[in-house]
Amino acid sequence: MQTIYTDGIANITLIDGIIRMDLVNITQVEQDKANIRQVAALAMSLPALLRTQEQLSLAINKMVEDGILKKNDTPQAANNSTFS
Repeated sequence: MQTIYTDGIANITLIDGIIRMDLVNITQVEQDKANIRQVAALAMSLPALLRTQEQLSLAINKMVEDGILKKNDTPQAANNSTFS
Protein backbone atom coordinates (compact mmCIF):
# COMPACT_ATOMS: atom_id res chain seq x y z
CA MET A 1 0.00 0.00 0.00
CA GLN A 2 1.25 3.46 -0.89
CA THR A 3 1.15 6.36 1.58
CA ILE A 4 0.77 9.86 0.15
CA TYR A 5 1.22 12.94 2.34
CA THR A 6 -0.96 15.90 1.38
CA ASP A 7 -1.36 19.40 2.77
CA GLY A 8 -4.83 19.68 1.31
CA ILE A 9 -7.31 19.19 -1.50
CA ALA A 10 -7.88 21.38 -4.56
CA ASN A 11 -10.03 21.35 -7.68
CA ILE A 12 -12.95 19.25 -6.51
CA THR A 13 -15.23 18.29 -9.41
CA LEU A 14 -18.21 16.02 -9.97
CA ILE A 15 -18.18 14.26 -13.34
CA ASP A 16 -20.59 11.45 -14.21
CA GLY A 17 -21.33 10.75 -10.54
CA ILE A 18 -17.66 10.53 -9.57
CA ILE A 19 -16.02 13.07 -7.25
CA ARG A 20 -12.51 13.91 -8.39
CA MET A 21 -10.07 15.97 -6.36
CA ASP A 22 -6.41 16.89 -6.53
CA LEU A 23 -4.23 16.21 -3.50
CA VAL A 24 -1.73 19.04 -3.14
CA ASN A 25 1.34 19.97 -1.12
CA ILE A 26 2.47 23.47 -0.23
CA THR A 27 5.88 24.02 -1.79
CA GLN A 28 6.57 27.46 -0.33
CA VAL A 29 4.81 30.55 0.96
CA GLU A 30 5.58 33.94 -0.57
CA GLN A 31 3.94 37.13 0.75
CA ASP A 32 1.05 35.25 2.43
CA LYS A 33 0.36 33.22 -0.75
CA ALA A 34 1.03 29.50 -0.80
CA ASN A 35 2.46 27.86 -3.90
CA ILE A 36 0.98 24.40 -4.30
CA ARG A 37 1.95 21.33 -6.28
CA GLN A 38 -0.37 18.46 -7.20
CA VAL A 39 0.96 15.18 -5.78
CA ALA A 40 -1.91 12.82 -6.60
CA ALA A 41 -5.55 12.65 -7.62
CA LEU A 42 -8.40 10.97 -5.77
CA ALA A 43 -11.64 9.74 -7.32
CA MET A 44 -14.60 8.28 -5.44
CA SER A 45 -18.31 7.72 -5.79
CA LEU A 46 -20.82 10.00 -4.09
CA PRO A 47 -21.72 7.32 -1.49
CA ALA A 48 -18.00 6.87 -0.76
CA LEU A 49 -17.60 10.63 -0.31
CA LEU A 50 -20.50 10.70 2.18
CA ARG A 51 -19.04 7.75 4.13
CA THR A 52 -15.66 9.49 4.17
CA GLN A 53 -17.22 12.71 5.47
CA GLU A 54 -18.95 10.75 8.25
CA GLN A 55 -15.72 8.98 9.22
CA LEU A 56 -13.79 12.27 9.27
CA SER A 57 -16.47 13.91 11.42
CA LEU A 58 -16.29 11.02 13.90
CA ALA A 59 -12.49 11.24 14.01
CA ILE A 60 -12.57 15.02 14.56
CA ASN A 61 -15.22 14.71 17.29
CA LYS A 62 -13.06 12.07 19.04
CA MET A 63 -10.02 14.35 18.88
CA VAL A 64 -12.10 17.18 20.41
CA GLU A 65 -13.30 14.82 23.18
CA ASP A 66 -9.71 13.70 23.83
CA GLY A 67 -8.51 17.33 24.03
CA ILE A 68 -6.29 17.05 20.96
CA LEU A 69 -8.34 19.66 19.10
CA LYS A 70 -10.37 22.56 20.42
CA LYS A 71 -13.48 23.79 18.61
CA ASN A 72 -13.33 27.45 17.68
CA ASP A 73 -16.85 28.92 17.51
CA THR A 74 -15.63 32.17 15.91
CA PRO A 75 -16.30 32.22 12.14
CA GLN A 76 -13.08 32.37 10.15
CA ALA A 77 -12.11 32.98 6.55
CA ALA A 78 -12.56 30.09 4.11
CA ASN A 79 -8.78 29.44 3.99
CA ASN A 80 -8.45 29.00 7.76
CA SER A 81 -9.18 25.97 9.89
CA THR A 82 -12.06 26.01 12.35
CA PHE A 83 -10.02 23.94 14.79
CA SER A 84 -6.78 24.70 16.56
